[in-house]
Amino acid sequence: MDIALLVIGFLCILIGILGSFLPVLPGPPISWIGLLLLHLTEAVPENWWFLGITLFFALLITIMDYVIPAMGTKKFGGSKAGMYGSIIGLLIGLFLPIPGGIIIGAFVGAFVGEMSKNTDQKVALKAAFGSFLGFLTGTFMKFLITIIYAGLFIWKAIEHGGALFTFQ
Repeated sequence: MDIALLVIGFLCILIGILGSFLPVLPGPPISWIGLLLLHLTEAVPENWWFLGITLFFALLITIMDYVIPAMGTKKFGGSKAGMYGSIIGLLIGLFLPIPGGIIIGAFVGAFVGEMSKNTDQKVALKAAFGSFLGFLTGTFMKFLITIIYAGLFIWKAIEHGGALFTFQ
């Protein structure tokens, strides 16, 4: 059973890394499930503090992934309308059946939100660019935490490898 949990956990780690780039997959939480499955094996001692802290960061990064594009919009001179447009566009972009829908959605949403405030087109484009940079920042953070979780998974699997790979 330990080997099955190890393999499924490792697959969750890999899917989580992919999920840091694919908007339909919540990368950090899926990677965290891989860590959880590793800790559910008999070979690796349960460490609820470790699991709790890593879950907190997985959820925090996932939430921040939706907030950071709006913050980028604001930082580049966007108004609240641009921030809300960025969030709405990002959510709509999740469901668009086009490649990069989430990127395009956040950018267009911020632009439309700014244009609704009767600002000039240059200000709206600048705010939309801020939203795009925010999206890239969120993606980088998700990728970074999933890589860290992969490293933790491998480290713990190697550390307890003798107990994991007993073939009796």
